[in-house]
Amino acid sequence: MEILPLVFFFLIIVPSAILHEYAHGWMANQLGDPTAKYAGRLTLNPKVHIDRWGTILMPALLFLLTGGRFMFAYAKPVPFNPYNLRDQRWGPVAVALAGPGVNFILAFLFSLLLRLLPFGDFYFFVSIIVFANILLGVFNLVPIPPLDGSKLLFALLPGRAHQLMSVLEQYGFFVLIFFIMFGYWLISPVVNFIYELFTGGGGWMF
Repeated sequence: MEILPLVFFFLIIVPSAILHEYAHGWMANQLGDPTAKYAGRLTLNPKVHIDRWGTILMPALLFLLTGGRFMFAYAKPVPFNPYNLRDQRWGPVAVALAGPGVNFILAFLFSLLLRLLPFGDFYFFVSIIVFANILLGVFNLVPIPPLDGSKLLFALLPGRAHQLMSVLEQYGFFVLIFFIMFGYWLISPVVNFIYELFTGGGGWMF
């Protein structure tokens, strides 16, 4: 894959991840938890959101391991205290879904622009913006702790299964690393389907 699209993909996915995390903090603040606000994370300043591993080292490692076929990045998670939320069961779900929700909204808005553009270089780079945000949204809905999808799964499971989820959370990071390295192809059909749904065109990277 050409280096310029990958550089642009990286330049897009980092601010998209920052908006993702900001949305978590904003939603938590709206629902009664000001932890992110007091921690200075309710800002779009990238300095407070960049994570050395997730924003810099991991994308470079993924680029090398996949031969440039896949790159992913994330920002530093926004802190929040679920016990401050007014709704103890569904509040954490709303906070979790706010992040992917922003990514899907961004993807949809840029896909509207994409439908108006003629094919060309500008079209191609806008398509990367759409794709990157769909990828972020879908990836974060995978039900592996600490991803956002695990919060939804936790809320839907019966009480007896919560202990199992607690155990999974202890080892979720290792499962997540394995998924990032070797299982990204599992979400590619979903990413491509949403991309085609939004744009009316074919998939971009997978």
